[in-house]
Amino acid sequence: MTNEKIRNIHTEVLSNNWYTLNKVTFDHQLKNGEWETISREAYDRGNGATILLYNKHSKTVVLTSQFRMPTYLNGNSQGYLIETCAGLLDKDNPEDCIKRETEEETGYKVSSVKKVFEAYMSPGSVTELIYFFVAEYDKGMKVSEGGGIEEETENIEVLEIPFAAALEMVKTGEIRDGKTIMLLQYAQINLDLLG
Repeated sequence: MTNEKIRNIHTEVLSNNWYTLNKVTFDHQLKNGEWETISREAYDRGNGATILLYNKHSKTVVLTSQFRMPTYLNGNSQGYLIETCAGLLDKDNPEDCIKRETEEETGYKVSSVKKVFEAYMSPGSVTELIYFFVAEYDKGMKVSEGGGIEEETENIEVLEIPFAAALEMVKTGEIRDGKTIMLLQYAQINLDLLG
């Protein structure tokens, strides 16, 4: 993986508190052939996975709600976001990660998930690549209350919402999380059985 228009990459760690914030200085070749030196900060928190659980029969989806401090600092007066279940990949692959996170956060144990795409969510400053999944669920798959892991200071509320209502919540701004909007729109386009 080499880009001939990038050279002399120098990385300096600015913070290694929770994840890693790097300052990266590099030379970039312009269209006219000249070189310019650029510095950017890149936040490396690893890669992640997210999933939309859907039920064709009841035409519902399972989402979560939790407090997100960065949104609180940027105009979200309550700080809570309605989201699809998600988590960071530890040392496992995306599929195993999302199955584990689904059970921890929502209480549903899914055995079969379908990867639908992957995307960089904030490529101007964050290195994270997110793997997007969908899976069917039913009441028989519920093995716990969910809510996340206490040691990870997760305090997650599990929400079962009619699919049509979730789409309306995107329009009204009640759902403002990018990965959630992307998966709901994927479902709207591709999972026509949800209505």
